[in-house]
Amino acid sequence: MGRSKSPFRLLISIYLLVHFICCIRLVSSIIRREAAETRCIESERIALLLLKNEFVDDHGLLSSWSSNRSSQDCCSWRGVGCSNRTGNVIALDLHGYWSDDLDAAVQLSGDINSSLLDLNHLNHLDLSFNSFNRIPEFIGSIRKLSYLNLSYINLEVSKVPPQLGNLSYLQTLDLSYSTIVIRNTEWLSKLNSLGCISLSGVDLSESSNLLENVITRLPSLIEVHLANCLLPKNSANTLLPMTNFSKVLSILDISSNYLPTSMIYNFSGSLTNIDLSDNELHGNIPEAFGAFASLQKLDVSENGLKVRIPASFGNFSNLSSLYLGGNSLKQDLPRFFHLLEPTEKSLQVLDLSWNEFFGSLPDFTKFTALKELYLNDNEIKGSFPQTFEHISNLVIRNRLEGTLAEKIMPLSEIQSLGASANLLNGTITETHLSNLSRLVYLDLSYNSLVLEIDPEWSSTFSLDVMSFSSCKLGPSFPIWLQTQKKFSILDISAAQIIDDVPDWFWDQLTPNLRYLNMSYNQIHGTIPDLMYGNQPYIDLRFNNFSGPVPLFPSNTETLVLRNNMFTGLVSLLCEFTNIIRIDLSNNQLSGELPDCWMNLTSLYYLNLENNNFSGKIPTSMGSLSYLEMLSLRSNSLTGELPSSLKNCTMLALLDVGENSLSGRIPSWIGQSLSELRVLSLTSCGFHGPMPTSLCRLSGMQILDLSVNRISGTIPKLSIDRDTYTFEAVLQWKGRKYQYSNTLGLVSSLDLSSNSLNGEIPREITNLLGLVALNLSRNTLTQHIPQDIGRLRKLDFLDLSRNDLVGAIAVSILQLTNLGMLDLSYNNLSGRIPTSTQLQSFGASSYTGNPALCGLPLHNPCPEDLVLQNPSTTLETEGTGDHEGKLITRGFFICLWIGLAFGFLGFFGTLALRDSWRHAYFKFWDYAINCIYVVIAVNYNRLLRQC
Repeated sequence: MGRSKSPFRLLISIYLLVHFICCIRLVSSIIRREAAETRCIESERIALLLLKNEFVDDHGLLSSWSSNRSSQDCCSWRGVGCSNRTGNVIALDLHGYWSDDLDAAVQLSGDINSSLLDLNHLNHLDLSFNSFNRIPEFIGSIRKLSYLNLSYINLEVSKVPPQLGNLSYLQTLDLSYSTIVIRNTEWLSKLNSLGCISLSGVDLSESSNLLENVITRLPSLIEVHLANCLLPKNSANTLLPMTNFSKVLSILDISSNYLPTSMIYNFSGSLTNIDLSDNELHGNIPEAFGAFASLQKLDVSENGLKVRIPASFGNFSNLSSLYLGGNSLKQDLPRFFHLLEPTEKSLQVLDLSWNEFFGSLPDFTKFTALKELYLNDNEIKGSFPQTFEHISNLVIRNRLEGTLAEKIMPLSEIQSLGASANLLNGTITETHLSNLSRLVYLDLSYNSLVLEIDPEWSSTFSLDVMSFSSCKLGPSFPIWLQTQKKFSILDISAAQIIDDVPDWFWDQLTPNLRYLNMSYNQIHGTIPDLMYGNQPYIDLRFNNFSGPVPLFPSNTETLVLRNNMFTGLVSLLCEFTNIIRIDLSNNQLSGELPDCWMNLTSLYYLNLENNNFSGKIPTSMGSLSYLEMLSLRSNSLTGELPSSLKNCTMLALLDVGENSLSGRIPSWIGQSLSELRVLSLTSCGFHGPMPTSLCRLSGMQILDLSVNRISGTIPKLSIDRDTYTFEAVLQWKGRKYQYSNTLGLVSSLDLSSNSLNGEIPREITNLLGLVALNLSRNTLTQHIPQDIGRLRKLDFLDLSRNDLVGAIAVSILQLTNLGMLDLSYNNLSGRIPTSTQLQSFGASSYTGNPALCGLPLHNPCPEDLVLQNPSTTLETEGTGDHEGKLITRGFFICLWIGLAFGFLGFFGTLALRDSWRHAYFKFWDYAINCIYVVIAVNYNRLLRQC
């Protein structure tokens, strides 16, 4: 009986033991869970809540920071990092960001509370991309900070507290692109542990000792970023002799500071990354660069470097990226590639674009690591490379010839291919593209290429950028584009497309769209509303689109619809928010102009010419303070020019010609629009005198006030030739011309068809840059200015149909570039000055001046009539009119004397000198023998052929 109970007791003991262990583990897990839920230290949680209370958090960045029981653990709050061992807050990452969905910045603002000091173990603080009132001084008391990021902060107080110099453990300091100004940099030299500093985009123009404090006194410094921070130019001179800088300095970025040639070429060999781009370096690249044997990246692009690459570049055996673009380097390309042979296994990126490299394209396949090669805009000739399978990005825009199709077939690794603006030809089919599965960028524009892609082809790639300008894709709309659903840039301009646009194309435009160019085709049909795009540039000019102007994305930046057949109103303009350019010219739009221009504050270019707009010019156009070009030409607008336009002080072109405006020419044009280069008020119905304030426009290039009712005299004007870049319509030699690229070569003054009186002011001859002058159809009197010849560049001169008197100024002979002259229908008198050029103009240029004489008119001048004198005139048989004869008795006497002297001089010499006589007859014997031989040989040859 006792023995039977022993196994039972054993089982009971085991059960109790297992149950005890489970209870222990359960209690332990509960304790751990509670500890995890409450690992946030209460004092630090309170400090964080106080910090939050001082912030303005419109977008709920800190919504998880709450005092509710459900969110007691501050270590789980957004941006808070705690130690796994102690639970102390050791990191705060509260950076803001840009939201594409909201199209706005999601950020904190307000003040930074001093409760940060209660986070005694904080070593990482990131408050970047926010907006605060100031950087508080107490941040310098957070002694354990090793990382501080205050970049991209919009501050009301731009001062940086020098107390930051107390952060002796700080290893990384980033103040880049914040709205701060640093004058005293002494505090930086106290950061002995600093390994990385970034002050890019900060105003350092007044910190003359910055480089000394940073580079020479910080022994642990590894990275220095000082890009675009307005470094004083004299600071570069202090760098040259420096040698006691950080021995471990590896990355140096002083780009975009416009520093002069005397730059730093004396740094230690520890440098691996040097960026001196976008400065003012000139002359040769120094040989000293060859001392940087460990260099991996060198960027000296966008400078003024010239001549050749130094031979010391052959010392770069570890170089992976070399940027030399945007200079004036001139060297044979194959020789340069030979120089870089030590980098065959390391070089990954090579940018030689926008230089003057010449020669043929070398074999660069031996550079086995090369992934990106940019050779565009040089003087390279030859054919497209045969093989470059390992290249992922290739941009060659030069004068390469030949075909492309077969050479791109094996490029399975290529991601970006730019071959625009070459001399390539041939046909590319889907077969040639089928292997390019990784391709995202394809630019074949400005070649003689033909793309014949099967409409049923399903592409293996998804392109982000497609540019086929001036390639042949038509006449049908390329259906294969239906497979490309994620592109942001598409350029099919001048692609010979004569077709409708399928609905699927408009439907697949995504919010990623940044650039759409379908211009210079013959595409027709209507366009649906397009509501998607990422600040897109849309260019549909010179097509046959019709119907109403569709809605476009409200964030559109550029809209060009000129030279189509759009109709209806343009109320859609009120929907734009940040558009900078609008061109709806040469359409059939009508109605009144909307009065919502105060919403388009970024607009700088507005062209609505050649439409059917009516009504008055809206006064709200005066709100366009950045407007540089305004053309409302050839519409049916009425009323006066609104005075609010005087607020558009940046206007360079104002053209309201060929409308039905009224009133006088406003004086505020000359008083307020000092930047004006082109002013056209032709055919508007203005009356009254010309305002003398126009004389203040010293930079005026084209002034056209023709076909109005302007009266009074001509004031002293100023016309010049400038580098104006917009388009302008100019009445030239009886026809209208649109000037754009060549506008800088034209300067014109046109006051024709008005009621101006008085004399032509002498000061008009001071307009030395004048190319066209038209004062015709007025009632101008007095003489043509005697100094008219000073206008040496004049090509067009029309003074016709006035009341000018007197002789034509002789200085007009100095106008050697004159291509059109009209002085007809005045009261000019006297002889037309004689020159090949003036006589080359037809009689119509001088007709209507009864007292003018001389060629090309059939009205001889009195002094040209030679009186007949029988005693001195030799009569000839059969001639009854001897007036003006040159064949006189004296003529024959001189003729016979000349013949006698010539005969005696030649034959007398032969008679007196035997050697000359023998040589003379010997020459004729030789000549006769040669002629005889030639005739005999050809005669015999002819006989044999017969």
